[in-house]
Amino acid sequence: MLKRLKNALVDSFVGAIALGWLFAQGILHFANIFSTPFADWVTRREYRGLTDRAMSTNFSFQAGLPELIRSVALLLLGYGLLRWLYFAPLVNTPSDASGNQQPLL
Repeated sequence: MLKRLKNALVDSFVGAIALGWLFAQGILHFANIFSTPFADWVTRREYRGLTDRAMSTNFSFQAGLPELIRSVALLLLGYGLLRWLYFAPLVNTPSDASGNQQPLL
């Protein structure tokens, strides 16, 4: 059943489109690793006066950790699908027992 699914995804180009979308989302989330902490910092500075409690206005890269996790997960999933759909598995051939190996041309 997986072989039929693999053939359907490769033959109809749905697999290529899905891979492109996964890699694009992974790259966008990677870029958000750097923009999310900045946006969080600006938001906290702007809305600090509207709240009664004191908010920290320190710049912190911890706001980018969820984006880092999303980026890594999407890129690993895309890489796994790329390997499964488009790369043939390595076939181990037994070596010649007599030691006579012919050179590859």
